[in-house]
Amino acid sequence: MKQPLVRPKEDTTDKELQGLITFYNETLGFCPNSVLTMHHRPKIAYAFIEMNKAVMENQGKVTSALKRLIAYISSNATGCRYCEAHAIRAAERYGASQEQVENIWDYPNHPAFNEAERAALDLSLAASIVPNGVTDAIAQNARKYWNEGEIVEILGVIALFGYLNRWNDSMGTQMEDGAIASGEELLAKRGWEVGKHKY
Repeated sequence: MKQPLVRPKEDTTDKELQGLITFYNETLGFCPNSVLTMHHRPKIAYAFIEMNKAVMENQGKVTSALKRLIAYISSNATGCRYCEAHAIRAAERYGASQEQVENIWDYPNHPAFNEAERAALDLSLAASIVPNGVTDAIAQNARKYWNEGEIVEILGVIALFGYLNRWNDSMGTQMEDGAIASGEELLAKRGWEVGKHKY
């Protein structure tokens, strides 16, 4: 794409927009252009923020770091480079070990991941492809390690990033410098590139 479908909103005098920027400066270190684009219709931006907060809230054993690794696997499966960079950056910021971040695609066998994490990441991969790949075996394995509420949290992350993957790849959202830096540092060795998200 030669330019984003819609450019991010830039009205820095907008008090509501400043609230979004403050929230994301704490979580990512910058406000994502995806949210600034959504803010052309503020109700969409705020509905997304509330969904994001609900999905990322930890009420069981699914950690903040694992939720971001789930988001990364899901985004990679759909091919959204924008969301891959954001998810891996957030995973690192929310406590994923360097060993996990560096070996995310070896999760089925790498000792940095336990069986419960493998079950969650298997579910993320299978649920993110089209047509959907969740089988009885994947579901049974997820239930072995996670209770119903935790599975709802896991699938909430996958579904939230399904929305974001569609949004950012279709919008051609311009990637922020911080996300580019994380992608280049943590993902480029596996072939990640900014792609259509840099203008």
